[in-house]
Amino acid sequence: MTTRRQFLKKTGVGLGVLSSAHSFANIIVPQDRKLGVALVGLGYYSTDVLAPALQLTEACELRGIVTGSPWKIPKWQEKYGIKEANVYNYENMSDIANNPDIDAIYVVLPNSLHAQYAIVAAEAGKHVWCEKPMCPTVEECQQVIDACNRNKVQLTVGYRMQHEDNTRKIMQYATDRPFGKIQKIDAWAGYRHSSGDHWKCKKEMGGGVFYDMGVYPLQAARYSAGEEPISIKARHETERPDMFAEVDETTYFDLEFPSGAVAACMASFSKGGSELKVKCERGQYELNPFQSYSGVKGKASDGTVLAAVKYNQQARQMDDDARAIKRKESPLVPGEEGMRDIAIVEAGYRSAQQGGETIRL
Repeated sequence: MTTRRQFLKKTGVGLGVLSSAHSFANIIVPQDRKLGVALVGLGYYSTDVLAPALQLTEACELRGIVTGSPWKIPKWQEKYGIKEANVYNYENMSDIANNPDIDAIYVVLPNSLHAQYAIVAAEAGKHVWCEKPMCPTVEECQQVIDACNRNKVQLTVGYRMQHEDNTRKIMQYATDRPFGKIQKIDAWAGYRHSSGDHWKCKKEMGGGVFYDMGVYPLQAARYSAGEEPISIKARHETERPDMFAEVDETTYFDLEFPSGAVAACMASFSKGGSELKVKCERGQYELNPFQSYSGVKGKASDGTVLAAVKYNQQARQMDDDARAIKRKESPLVPGEEGMRDIAIVEAGYRSAQQGGETIRL
């Protein structure tokens, strides 16, 4: 096995072994059996968030891991009862095609590696769950979509907020328009990033706040408006250039929608919190916080209270995605949804590079 550091430097392995991977298209999972999930990458999000959430799920369960850090394996096996046959590294991951225990593979890697290993998963005939953002480029997103379609496996992107109750109410407001025409959306999300030696600070690994946190306010603007933006203008700010020499630390971006609605958005690696406000002709509503792992709550100007509901968001997300597979239904967040965001993010980066010029979408 390679170490994680060695693995992160290997952006060329994997694709060359795709032709040898066996494909089991149209995996059928009986309704009374839990969907078997393998996590690819055992960093913070897999270790501290997804693996514990998989202990709370009803429709799926943790059965396998893919890692380049061999010292992590015994701990994971002891804690989660993972069989030796269900442990893989990045070089032999394609062998997972021969493992009936695994039905879906959740790719939880640095952004620059999402496409590569999502394609390995698809070519292995396994359903693909890809953590957000889907990929750094639209081209890579399309390659993943094509691989999943070619192998007849389902693809979904890990946008947990679209599974969250109060967020779904905001999405319904965009359709029902209880306060009339939507005029202005304000959305921001961020946290204080403190590690300069992290892949999120490295351009070649898909780092930058617009990719990591920016998709949250971008998603919020899109689902709050209920339509797709027609233009974007963006700018970056950096207060710690030593840490963020290669990528953006804070990004502001404005969107315009066909209806005339506008959105002012911000994503930050220096400021923590999140907030979504939607102003309409006859009132307004908000979520504060709108992006946190728990406690998403809000209110509307007519006195409606959107109270926080206690449940594990990631467990809800993975159960929803597992049930979609078992029922052969479309997932709540298909790959095309992730690709739409990346098209806008790429345009936003072009705008910032051009001094905040408005880019038509």
